Amino acid sequence: MAATGNGPLAGVRVVELAGIGPGPFAAMLLADLGADVVRVDRPGGAGLAIDPAHDLTNRNKRSVLIDLKADGGAARVLDLAGRADILIEGYRPGVAERLGVGPEPCLGRNPKLVYGRMTGWGQQGPLAQRAGHDIAYIAITGTLSMIGKAEEPPTVPANLLGDYAGGSLYLVAGVLAALHHARGEGGSGQIVDAAITDGAAHLATMIHGMMAAGGWQDRRGANLLDGGCPFYGTYETADGQYMAVGALEQRFYDEFTELLGIADHAPARKDFDRWGELRAAVAARFRTRTRAEWTAVFEGSDACVAPVLSLREAPGHPHLAARGTFTDHGGITQPAPAPRFSATPGAVTRPPARPGAHTDEVARDWDVPSIRTDDTRGTG
Repeated sequence: MAATGNGPLAGVRVVELAGIGPGPFAAMLLADLGADVVRVDRPGGAGLAIDPAHDLTNRNKRSVLIDLKADGGAARVLDLAGRADILIEGYRPGVAERLGVGPEPCLGRNPKLVYGRMTGWGQQGPLAQRAGHDIAYIAITGTLSMIGKAEEPPTVPANLLGDYAGGSLYLVAGVLAALHHARGEGGSGQIVDAAITDGAAHLATMIHGMMAAGGWQDRRGANLLDGGCPFYGTYETADGQYMAVGALEQRFYDEFTELLGIADHAPARKDFDRWGELRAAVAARFRTRTRAEWTAVFEGSDACVAPVLSLREAPGHPHLAARGTFTDHGGITQPAPAPRFSATPGAVTRPPARPGAHTDEVARDWDVPSIRTDDTRGTG
């Protein structure tokens, strides 16, 4: 099997020092785009507490097993760093340095290397050495405070907003921008400090602007895009399912109220004092039919209404099926690589890498000394 994919990053070599959360997802995205990603797993594992065959964040990668605490472990990673374009690590600040694989020795071996650091709090600051998870990172940035209903606790958005949006995607943007610089005339490698707190705060840039202009209240469920608006939210149907409504513009709102059947008696959309009344009217109407019935009503319209599907239901939606938004590989239905490229499409070509499964293969392809140690014999 080819060491690298056919995507736009074909030929780019990435070393991922095993961790959990945003680092593996960022490396998966690079692998989906065609990069040759080698995950350095540790004896005993460092991934999700599930069967490695189902850890989709390790798809399209290869894995070697290296004990960084054993004699020669750091040297083997430095051999890989010397042949790589990008290295990603997600340790607490200072840990990579103590293990002998920090930026100084890696960039000393390879001055063009992009060294990506993924943390929650960042490399500096009062909390830099503290433990944390997604929920704490988005809490202090203000982003968590915006999510949920008024007078109720904030709603936790899984780990999508912090780990993956504020963390992984900013790390990927950062390392690719740094790679572009490194490959330019006179360019050099550098360190990319990607902190979830920084990214999660940055995601709310538009909201901060709206707040400064007086167009956003600093409280939950009171604004146009946070569920405070009766024509931008979710409503329960007769069968206990939900429909999502996003009819913000006047022409879409008009079509929405017409199809919903409340156009003749609904309060004016800009009468903010009657928003509660409007919400009640919309909610009462949605409860008269099932989700499937309302889906049929709004099908083909510009009312900006969609059924709220579960994770298992989503791949069967006609639009997603037609676009191939989900794919089946190795018996697992999973999101396909995104975004799309006209000349260099990405693809899922490898199942999740099992720890140490490609030890000999990587050493051969990357032309580095044997990566094997006593801990890795029999795993390749």
